[in-house]
Amino acid sequence: MYNILICDDEKDIVSALKIYLNTGDYNLFTAFNGLEAVNLVKEKEIHLILMDIMMPIMDGIEAMREIRSFSNIPIILLTAKSEEIDKISGLDAGADDYITKPFKPFEVLARVKSQIRRYMHLGSGKSAQDSIIVGNIEICDKTKMVFVDGEQVALTPTEYEILKLFMENPGQVFSPSEIYKNVWKDVPLGAENTVAVHIRHLREKIEINPAEPRYLKVVWGQGYKIESGDMR
Repeated sequence: MYNILICDDEKDIVSALKIYLNTGDYNLFTAFNGLEAVNLVKEKEIHLILMDIMMPIMDGIEAMREIRSFSNIPIILLTAKSEEIDKISGLDAGADDYITKPFKPFEVLARVKSQIRRYMHLGSGKSAQDSIIVGNIEICDKTKMVFVDGEQVALTPTEYEILKLFMENPGQVFSPSEIYKNVWKDVPLGAENTVAVHIRHLREKIEINPAEPRYLKVVWGQGYKIESGDMR
């Protein structure tokens, strides 16, 4: 059972988040300003914080800086679309992620689950070399397991090798021929159609909306690449 702290001065938002996260997997704590949040983190074993930015007494940025002086627990900011500068300031101050209001229940759950899993996994003493993480996708090369937003997904061996190639080289563009040579270890005859089919199947498994992928991107006329993902 993980302990989650919800910190927002708007009680309706706190109530909504409590409903979203009332899955039986979490103990929920609440605070209505940054100072309350800091004190609770000092008193309780908190595993993740959902933190609003604009709050009285102590805002979310100041509270996060204070918390970061003694804890590395995951912090997800709750921001408005107009708070672009605050998002950047928040990430600079140590936030792990942010969710834009109004948010959707599945997005909150996915991000919370992913951040907690990553935090507990990396803090468990397991070698970081076992895993490759890009955005909210994680692969463990020893077990060949793949997790997206904290949920395990089943890939074929070929899909796994394609995803691994991208994740080992984030941001690098690979042509279909290069992908084929790296994964199939063969002369890339007819590579474009073969690779396109596998990319489509891979997107169907790792993307929320394969038609608007947040991870596997096409670079027209050049090939494909993986990015860290952005649901906002």
